[in-house]
Amino acid sequence: MAAEMIVDVAKTFPGRPPIRARFRYPVEASTVLILFGPSGSGKTTILRSMAGLEWPEEGTIRFVSRTWLDTASAIRVPPQDRQIGYMPQDYALFPNYSVAGNIAYGLGDLAVADRKKRVEELLDLFQLRGFEYAKPRELSGGQQQRVALARAVAPRPQLLLLDEPLSALDAPTRVQLRGELRSLLKQLGLPSIIVTHDWAEALTLGDVMAVMSEGNILQVGTPQEVFSRPANAEVARVVGVETVVQGKLVETREGLAAVQVGDVSLTAVASTDIGPDVFVCIRAEDVTVELVGAVGTSARNHLQGKVSAIASLGALARVTIECGFPLTAVITRSALSELGLTVGTAVRAAFKAGSVHLISRH
Repeated sequence: MAAEMIVDVAKTFPGRPPIRARFRYPVEASTVLILFGPSGSGKTTILRSMAGLEWPEEGTIRFVSRTWLDTASAIRVPPQDRQIGYMPQDYALFPNYSVAGNIAYGLGDLAVADRKKRVEELLDLFQLRGFEYAKPRELSGGQQQRVALARAVAPRPQLLLLDEPLSALDAPTRVQLRGELRSLLKQLGLPSIIVTHDWAEALTLGDVMAVMSEGNILQVGTPQEVFSRPANAEVARVVGVETVVQGKLVETREGLAAVQVGDVSLTAVASTDIGPDVFVCIRAEDVTVELVGAVGTSARNHLQGKVSAIASLGALARVTIECGFPLTAVITRSALSELGLTVGTAVRAAFKAGSVHLISRH
């Protein structure tokens, strides 16, 4: 049997829906699990429960061969005995410690020479050489993040837990550091669990994704599977991006990018430093459905296909169109009736270049 982490816990808070999370996570080197969902869905509580910083009223948490929590057997392993690295959302760096002092904080059990050697290794790995004696207030947001991550991995944990690792950064820095964080996690070769509510971060960083809402795990799968094939309307609402497919950036010219998805060519607004392998992300609300032969819109992308599925969303309907890849659109029930759409109807899907979001797959 493959090594795995098993979480099956329940925790209540006054005035909030109870958190009842149950999932399995394959523990493999450098595999990243994303806990994804809106604020208040219970992601951080689950992460802190795995870290031993929260105590669920009932349930179990098992990591490989060890039981960290089993309320029925009164087993409660404290945080320091779980061999985890934990990075909180605000980084929690010690303001009066230098960069080297922060990194060395959890290495008290090592001999002085070994501690110094480990700090030197991490200064190089996290590109912090030259900042050894700087205090956190003297660093940029990205540098503070790297110090916090270096401190978390310094004791060589078996599992790394990161709570919204990019949320404290401004938008341009966040975009820049997404790929850098992914590369670092792969270099470290540590199984990691990351909390985020940002779909671009989920796609960039994750190998496996668990979608949460109101304290419950709704779906688990690869990020692409979850975004492309939400299990139900609730998952589709939470993830907010219904079409995610793999593509290849062919060329960039005059601010526009040509992207190939299988045999289909798309036009997107060009982004910097993302190619050539990309995720192509299209929100259902940005797709217009037209009957074949109707007067075309000014949108850059017009794809012919057939309706493969229709799902009711109350006053709206989710229409899946097979046009070389599954493309999802959301239209009103009245539009569905006016167009006479049924499974098998030939249609044309239209969407603007600005509606095609490209995310690097590396």
